[in-house]
Amino acid sequence: MKLTTQTDYALRTLMFLATRTSRTKVAEVASLFGISVNHVAKVVNLLVRFGYIRSTRGIGGGIELALQPEEIPLGKLIEQVEGNMNLLGCVGSDDSCAIHSFCKLRGVLAEAERVQLEYLNSVTLADVVPTSRDFSSIQ
Repeated sequence: MKLTTQTDYALRTLMFLATRTSRTKVAEVASLFGISVNHVAKVVNLLVRFGYIRSTRGIGGGIELALQPEEIPLGKLIEQVEGNMNLLGCVGSDDSCAIHSFCKLRGVLAEAERVQLEYLNSVTLADVVPTSRDFSSIQ
């Protein structure tokens, strides 16, 4: 599996927010990672919609985690941001190809996806969060 840039930005944003004790501006996240503000804003909107981030407008506003890091399983997050994660199209559908009736590859790939997702769901954001000190070293 190769994750999209959007998922990469979502994971980085959540990791950074997990080290913060107060609200943060989208521009701060963008600056830290060298990502455009528009890209971060798009990812933040998605994460707000999924319930991972709380966004407050106005003076003193910003973004913050809406859940505790240990409440965010990486598999669920990746699945939500990525959408279809099938290694091949035939794994997630009943569409058949010319060799569908005797192909054993579909079952192997489906099991690989299941094991991968099971593992990713056993890991939470809390398991991968660096210290705020680590983040301050890249600024």
